[in-house]
Amino acid sequence: MTKIKILSDSTCDLPKELIEKYDIGILPLYINLGGEVYKDNGIDVNYKIIYDYVEKTGVLPCTIGVPEEDFRVEFTKWHEQGYEIICHFISSDMSCGFQNARIASEGMDGVWLIDSRSLSTGVAHLAINSAIMASKGMEAKDIVKEIEALVPKVSASFILDTLDYLKKGGRCSTIAALGANLFKIRPMIVVGDGRMKVGHKFRGPLKKVLEDYVDMQLAERDNIRTERIFISHSGCSIEILDTVYARIKKNIHFDEILIASTRATITSHCGPNTLGIMFLKK
Repeated sequence: MTKIKILSDSTCDLPKELIEKYDIGILPLYINLGGEVYKDNGIDVNYKIIYDYVEKTGVLPCTIGVPEEDFRVEFTKWHEQGYEIICHFISSDMSCGFQNARIASEGMDGVWLIDSRSLSTGVAHLAINSAIMASKGMEAKDIVKEIEALVPKVSASFILDTLDYLKKGGRCSTIAALGANLFKIRPMIVVGDGRMKVGHKFRGPLKKVLEDYVDMQLAERDNIRTERIFISHSGCSIEILDTVYARIKKNIHFDEILIASTRATITSHCGPNTLGIMFLKK
């Protein structure tokens, strides 16, 4: 049986216990905080450090995709041990990682690259399914075929509590951010075709908005796979997480409801109190 190593870039936001459970290797992106560069490995930098930096400086950190050399070193390590490699990435429209990995893997057989067309735990769903199939003895080419068929079935969306980070990143105007914050408008960002776009605009207290958001996203009950769902968040309170957890259970029974904190890369773009649910459709 061919040995297979499952990898992902760090934007998958997988918690440590799931990384260990499914034996998934993580390639970290990098975060530049005022000239100091840190690995987005869940240890060197986290959302609290990001928020402190933005509050003190008024500017967003710079996120840096996984370099070619990092991919080359990791791929070579596993290749020399006789492994085939399946590596998962944040959407190629959002980062240079997929392209860097393609260059790094040139001339190396048995390296398979999956463009998730998603982000955060939308990527994690694909990596976990790859790991499960590998553990059952499936061939790498068959796993890749199955995962590529899952890519368009990933439902990834999230609610922004504030537009301040989008404003700082040049993705919305000061007037739009001021109006949204003043009137408590909280947009839902939906990932489609590998890119982010604004979906429904909710209004009101965050707790009520999140309940309505969960109801909306899980409305098509018969079209949702129920093995697992992720709650991804950038530092939300226990009260908020409990509210969303309970709302999911009220809508649909999932075998697993998993909670994941976003790492520094995703956090740097979405800001505090962002929360999304990620699941697979049939």
